[in-house]
Amino acid sequence: MYSNLKSILYRKNIAIKQYAEFLGVSEKTAQNKLHGITAFTYPEFKRTCTLLFPEYNADYLFATEEEAVYGCIDI
Repeated sequence: MYSNLKSILYRKNIAIKQYAEFLGVSEKTAQNKLHGITAFTYPEFKRTCTLLFPEYNADYLFATEEEAVYGCIDI
């Protein structure tokens, strides 16, 4: 799950439906992406980082729950 991204969407009053439209996907697909069920494509990642939230670091935006708890380490 991408908690940071979800939190920022909420703080900026961007509904999942609006985010889905921005990405060009269905609302269910956007929910699946935010929950880590479906992967973000590189263009979706890039658009989110550069057009929607350029003030945030991409690693922060797309940190998963596991990365937030354990840090970004290779196993």
